[in-house]
Amino acid sequence: MTIAPLLVAQLAALGVGTGFLAGLLGIGGGMLMVPFITIILGHRGVPADLAVKMAIATSMATIIFTSISSVRAHHKRGAVRWDIARRLAPGIVIGSLVGSLGVFALLKGQALAVFFALFVGFSATQMFLDRKPKPTRQMPGTAGQLAAGGAIGFVSGLVGAGGGFISVPFMTWCNIAIHNAVATSAALGFPIAVANVAGYVVSGQSVQGLPDGSVGYIWLPALVVIAVCSFVVAPLGAKAAHSLPVSKLKRVFASILYVLAAYMLWKGLHG
Repeated sequence: MTIAPLLVAQLAALGVGTGFLAGLLGIGGGMLMVPFITIILGHRGVPADLAVKMAIATSMATIIFTSISSVRAHHKRGAVRWDIARRLAPGIVIGSLVGSLGVFALLKGQALAVFFALFVGFSATQMFLDRKPKPTRQMPGTAGQLAAGGAIGFVSGLVGAGGGFISVPFMTWCNIAIHNAVATSAALGFPIAVANVAGYVVSGQSVQGLPDGSVGYIWLPALVVIAVCSFVVAPLGAKAAHSLPVSKLKRVFASILYVLAAYMLWKGLHG
């Protein structure tokens, strides 16, 4: 399997950008990868419906590696709330498998693109409004965190992101400090990615018209190049996350989400 130099350069640049964002914002970089991988696959002749699905699946696969690099950097700073991660993880795995094995395969790519846009736009709005949680609000109990994890895993599997766009606002709403929320979200990216990737591989086995180098819905050339670059760069983003003020961090997060939501909404509505 050979890859053209221009394609390698495009994927490497995407890997650098997403790796930095993964460390900075705890979003796994998926919301940047999905639009750009969709564009790259479309230019290579992959039908729009299939390109969106492959972009989502491949984006999720890279998060396996990005999250490892990012969470190591956050853990060294003592920012990861492992107690929260352990309670959310079981629900995340269940929700991810339900989404990637069942619903993902049934939905058309255009529907997934519109869902991606609407949910990401909603998440961005919540971050921009920066509503202050009630001082007495805390993380829910075990059952509540199991349910929250299920929702995070399920929705993440439908949009190919590491869950930070749900888990970070959720944790800050429960009075978890933004830097702890970002760091914990990075840790949650690993179980989200592993469970969803297993589902994408299985559900994509019988799909026709996949490009060379595909395993189920996952496009291996993009996975390899992006994963290597993002793994190296993610710690730089994690370092920057601890030096930025909270309000600026939230605005950066929200601004990126709005841009990507607009593109994917256009893609979903126009095919």
